[in-house]
Amino acid sequence: MYKKRTGKNEDGWSFMETLIVIAVVLVLTAAVGFMAIGSLQKARRASAQSQIDSFCVALEAYFIDCGQYPTVEQGLSALRKKPSVEPVSDNWKGPYLYKAPPKDPWGNEYEYTVPGPDGNSYGIRSFGADGKEGGTDENADITSW
Repeated sequence: MYKKRTGKNEDGWSFMETLIVIAVVLVLTAAVGFMAIGSLQKARRASAQSQIDSFCVALEAYFIDCGQYPTVEQGLSALRKKPSVEPVSDNWKGPYLYKAPPKDPWGNEYEYTVPGPDGNSYGIRSFGADGKEGGTDENADITSW
């Protein structure tokens, strides 16, 4: 009923087969890792664009209540706390954001300008992964305009 093993014809994997399996697993893991890095960059860009869109909605609500956009000195923090830097509107009904304005997904501050470029009332920009103006791919700027 039970086989006695003699050591000559034992079942199992040889050392070479084990190395091949490990190599295949490593190659597959590396491929998935590279794909995940690309997805992470896309997710960061999408997150930055979403945050900029949220700021735009809050800025429009601020404008409706106060009759003007926050100044550059007041910055995006005026959407969370009533500004202490003039001009301060008596009609401020915020907060217009649930939390303090976050940094962009790369840990940099968003740039807020009034008036904005291209004739816009304001502009909000993340400089992307490199934190510098311009760039391509993950280093490209993400803007509200």
